[in-house]
Amino acid sequence: MPPTHRPINTAAPRAPEVHGHRGCRGLLPENTLPGFLHAAALGVDVLEMDVVISADHQVVVSHDPWLAAHLCRDAAGHCITPAQERQYNLYQMPYAAIRQCDCGSEPHQGFPAQQPSAAPKPLLREVLAATKALPRPPNCPPLRYSVEIKCTPAGDNHYHPEPAQFLALVAAELVAAGVLARTTLLCFDPRVLRLARAQFGSGLALCLLSENGQPWPTTIAELGFQPDVFGPNYESVTAAAVAELRRLYPGTGLVPWTVNDPADMQRLLAMGVEGLTTDYPDRLLAVLGPSK
Repeated sequence: MPPTHRPINTAAPRAPEVHGHRGCRGLLPENTLPGFLHAAALGVDVLEMDVVISADHQVVVSHDPWLAAHLCRDAAGHCITPAQERQYNLYQMPYAAIRQCDCGSEPHQGFPAQQPSAAPKPLLREVLAATKALPRPPNCPPLRYSVEIKCTPAGDNHYHPEPAQFLALVAAELVAAGVLARTTLLCFDPRVLRLARAQFGSGLALCLLSENGQPWPTTIAELGFQPDVFGPNYESVTAAAVAELRRLYPGTGLVPWTVNDPADMQRLLAMGVEGLTTDYPDRLLAVLGPSK
């Protein structure tokens, strides 16, 4: 039998959660404060974001551990080429230098409706401070957070610290902001989740992310414990896979990523997922309708 664990929600069943991917990447630049504020204003349940570490051990909200060429300009406002981007290793840059770089003005070819907005990569503490006390609709629970630690064995001590230090830095920010109980920690790297499980027990919800193509039970078994949430690529979600997850790991929430087409949203919602991560929370909110 899988080990018992603390479910995320112990209250009565609720409508599926809307997770704003990197804020609302289809509408405003990813992982920027304007994007997070807009996603919150739209009415998302959860703000999803990625974090990396700067040279001076600041927790920076960023998907890549470098200045991505398609997103950022350097401190002088110059474009960065794909061949250059990894030279801008954020783990080797103090945050004061990172903050001088604009990562919101470049038009995103993958999201033509996205409205460019000049913005630096923010600190995690800034995002939490700006959003945790925002007004919520009546009877709506407080805004929650999904924070993904971007960690790989190959990146240890090059693009990021080793897992224990990485986790400690992120957890310290969550504790200081008073949002640990409102946060789910996400990671593809099981090392991070095992450490978090040992350190926080049921005090921090954990999500195992997956895109490796192997059967879901195999991926979870390799983790070594039952996660609170399982986050697979939405393309891997089938009725049979969902049924097997429910049978083997009852109580584990299923939140696929990244679902942008309304037809896919409807298909997955019909399978009873607990939430969907999307670049277009406005689309998902429209699909869910007034009941949301």
